[in-house]
Amino acid sequence: MKLIASLTSPYARKVRIVLAEKKIDCPLQVDIPWETTSTVADFNPLGKVPVLIMDDGSTLYDSRVIVEYLENSSPVSRLLPQDSKRMLIETRRWEALADGICDAAACIVVEKRRPADKQSQEWIDRQQGKVDRGLQALSSMLGERQWCNGEAYSLADIATGCALGFLDFRFPQLDWRSPYPNLAALEERLAARPTFAETVPPAA
Repeated sequence: MKLIASLTSPYARKVRIVLAEKKIDCPLQVDIPWETTSTVADFNPLGKVPVLIMDDGSTLYDSRVIVEYLENSSPVSRLLPQDSKRMLIETRRWEALADGICDAAACIVVEKRRPADKQSQEWIDRQQGKVDRGLQALSSMLGERQWCNGEAYSLADIATGCALGFLDFRFPQLDWRSPYPNLAALEERLAARPTFAETVPPAA
């Protein structure tokens, strides 16, 4: 297998963390879809990362699909609940919310790359509203628990940690820690894990 990814993509970071947690050796090919020399579209018609190239040359794309494949490929460090459909759905709900925050944040980044006179403040505000509501929901769901799903570290924590890390990377001026100290405490616990420390996006 080989993973095609950007080092700044929160979705790719999620997959890289899962690979590391599950002790799966997978070479990384760095490719930035925005660059004219990118070959990502040759492997994913949507032109997005991450893409997992299988040994037979077939490809998997969308981080959620890749993560599920990896989870089923190795019994090491189970990251999705195995015995409870309710907890499995709950984990997936955390992942969907965290990924949605990243989607909205990425839309803001793209919009702000446009010439100033072409930018839509209404669109930026709409996406910022999604980020703000998403953070509020994550905090409410977490409550006073140590981990997103309660007692055990899981994919829910990985997805949430990647979303929070992406906000720090792209919006360092956004102070989400003050209003949500429980998320700040979770992020601190996650940052101490080698899999998170080794996948921090490079300085812009």
